[in-house]
Amino acid sequence: MISLYDLLEASNGQLFGEPAAHVFTDFCLDSQMASEGQLYVALKTDRGDTHQYMREAVDGGVIGILCTNPPEFDTQGLSVIIVKDTEAALMAWARYVLNKTGIQVIAVAGTSGKSVTVQAVRQVLATRYQVCSSNGLHTGRLSLPLSLARLSSEHDFVVLELSPNYPGEMLEMIQTIQPDVGIITNIGYAHTDMFASLDEIIRETRIVVEHLPASGLAVLNGDDELVRQMAAVTPARVTTIGIEHFGADMMAYNIVTGLTKTGFDLRSKNERYVGRWTPLLGKHQLYAVLAGLSVGLYYDAPVDDALKALTEMDSLPGRMRPYTGINDCLLIDDTFTATPQSALAALNWIQTVNEERPPNERRRVVLVLGDMDNLGSYSQYGHRLVGQRAAEVADLIITEGSDAAHAGRAALDKGMERRRVCTTYGIQDAIMALKEQFTPSQNDIIIVTGGASARMEQIVRALLRDAQDRAGLPRQQTTQEMLALAQPARPSWIEVDLDVLGSNVRALKTFVGDTVAIMAVVKANAYGHGAVSVSRTALFNGAEYLAVASMAEALELRNAGIDAPILVMSYTPIHLVRQAVRQRVTLTLYDLDLARAYNRAAREIGGRLHVHVKVDTGMGRLGVLASETLPFFRHLINLENLEIEGIYTHFSSADSDPDYTAGQVRIFKDLLRPLRASDFNFAYIHAANSAGTLASPDNHFNMVRIGLAMYGLSPSEKLPLPAGVRPVLSWKTVVGQVKTLPSGHPVGYGNTYLTHGEERIALLPVGYADGYRRGLSSNAEVLIHGRRAPVIGRVSMEKIVVNVSHIPDVSVGDEAVLIGAQGEETITADDLARRLNTISYEVLTGIQTRR
Repeated sequence: MISLYDLLEASNGQLFGEPAAHVFTDFCLDSQMASEGQLYVALKTDRGDTHQYMREAVDGGVIGILCTNPPEFDTQGLSVIIVKDTEAALMAWARYVLNKTGIQVIAVAGTSGKSVTVQAVRQVLATRYQVCSSNGLHTGRLSLPLSLARLSSEHDFVVLELSPNYPGEMLEMIQTIQPDVGIITNIGYAHTDMFASLDEIIRETRIVVEHLPASGLAVLNGDDELVRQMAAVTPARVTTIGIEHFGADMMAYNIVTGLTKTGFDLRSKNERYVGRWTPLLGKHQLYAVLAGLSVGLYYDAPVDDALKALTEMDSLPGRMRPYTGINDCLLIDDTFTATPQSALAALNWIQTVNEERPPNERRRVVLVLGDMDNLGSYSQYGHRLVGQRAAEVADLIITEGSDAAHAGRAALDKGMERRRVCTTYGIQDAIMALKEQFTPSQNDIIIVTGGASARMEQIVRALLRDAQDRAGLPRQQTTQEMLALAQPARPSWIEVDLDVLGSNVRALKTFVGDTVAIMAVVKANAYGHGAVSVSRTALFNGAEYLAVASMAEALELRNAGIDAPILVMSYTPIHLVRQAVRQRVTLTLYDLDLARAYNRAAREIGGRLHVHVKVDTGMGRLGVLASETLPFFRHLINLENLEIEGIYTHFSSADSDPDYTAGQVRIFKDLLRPLRASDFNFAYIHAANSAGTLASPDNHFNMVRIGLAMYGLSPSEKLPLPAGVRPVLSWKTVVGQVKTLPSGHPVGYGNTYLTHGEERIALLPVGYADGYRRGLSSNAEVLIHGRRAPVIGRVSMEKIVVNVSHIPDVSVGDEAVLIGAQGEETITADDLARRLNTISYEVLTGIQTRR
């Protein structure tokens, strides 16, 4: 519980008005998670200022507010505390209550396994004492006051997990809590986006044992050399734990790894305990068990009682927690926050389990891996390391996300069959792959793992057999902290919802019918959406063919492991034909001399080149003229190294002139009849782009080329999209500065805008270098706090200014939407195109900022 007066005294805070509540049940940092009895803490951090959400928190039931700026609404019935710095106030309060209670503090640090270790220590100490502990849901220094909010005078111990977010934070945390016991689980690569090297991670972790009192205890993982070396720097008594080599003070051996529990014998100094077990899965989790036993022994908890208590531990949400999945498969939820180290441990567990069973009883292993967070420059290597190990252990690998795709590629490089690796870029596609392509059964073990921002628990949720098990999954709600995790490190970015793209493709497939194939147009980096991820998603959801503009674009897809048919729709130089043959890329043919050169190049390497002949039926661009098409085909008969797979044309005005389009269709059909009569049989006949596809079924033939519609935009107001098709891309930035300008003050280059009275303005770090065109100067709007803010003054290279006088509480770090939805408002690429007197295609492909 949190006392109002403890908080006032610790933080040197001041009451704003008369206090209402004197005791609070918990701190609340996220207004979306507010509930009755809590104290809302408004923070000014590098992610923004949450003072703007005070009203929302009050509506959620909080009875107090800790803030630096007093609320502008009625605070009757609230206790409002004003402090200089709310984060500093929380840390001061944490230090104050620990000193006031004199409680014994146990700190747990390391790269992975901390939350399970906290749970094991608590489980053991609870056999004799009252124990408060952290829940592992938060990282950084604020995890301390959030954990201590549940501390009461009845508690004898508090067990705290220490997870610093940046160098130097550990020292502040240790100085705040002054632990009596420090436990180091292991050292590995984690948060390497903030820590420059493994040495920096070691130094940060070592602070825990360096600052222990001489009367305290350091529990060190003796199997980890980097941890074991810390024994030399601590003044405290040292206890080592281990499972790999004899010599540790507390050791588990004769380990039996099972599907439902882990058995072991225990040696503690001269004592032996035979035939013990824990419900935790995997021998790597025995380090937590041994740490709990070591602390219990230090505080006189009988070992037998402690071992019995450890048999009653529940797996924590998202930490190797087993469930019964659909079709009675065994489903392992390891989605809380995976690292390469934890993912490898999970794979080692299942390999051991399977190898200990007779060959005819071994289970099929499916690894579902999402992007692992915060790995920085180690990310690609870390993901590939997991992929290489998975190739040795798993029967099937499904990856979700662009980072996890490296793992899939590594498995292929290791020799895993392509049919056993599925790369997806959306949660729904990964679920579909599991349910439809691989069909889980009771003979399967499915391990789902990934970083917090990957939200892989949604996959576990979809695979659960029993709905009541959903309550045990991590991250039940999308919080502001999760949204911040998903925000890239750059000041402006795009977000591509590939689940929406997959849904769009399915809707368009339903629209054209089963007899018409979809060629997904992914040229120009998939209209700025990301060619590789879009291609895989489109193919997974019903597209059969891909279309690009050049061999370079085709090779990018091939290099990413995409083996679907690809058509290059523009000119291809002769020297690239050999690559096209080797990489099975289809080229567009429209010129006889080019056809002969292509044929010769294919013959020289002993291959056949697949081609689609393009006919100009009235576009006046690339293509053989309609009047010359029949003679053209007669010459092609003799070019034996060309495989004429398809024929196509292109509509010039399907979005605006149906009569002219119908004329092009007639010309095309008039050519097809004599060609068929001459025994030319085409696997693919296509004419319709997105506009042509939406305009009429007469345009479809047996394939359509869908680009813009797939991305959720209509090529014309006259051509509505099928129900459920919606935009895939959002473009966002953040507020970089907020200030008030006096009346008549110029804004931007050229002084083209003068303020009309006093105006509150916000600067956004995006400009024409990012693709936000100069033509939008004083001619567009963005969304902030769900309201429209007009752009004022000229758009410069990397900055724009918007008027936010009518939007309260705008602050640095707030999200601003350039394209997309926020609240009830939406700005589309079409909206910007109309203001620029151009088309949405140009707007999308002009965006330079990428995910």
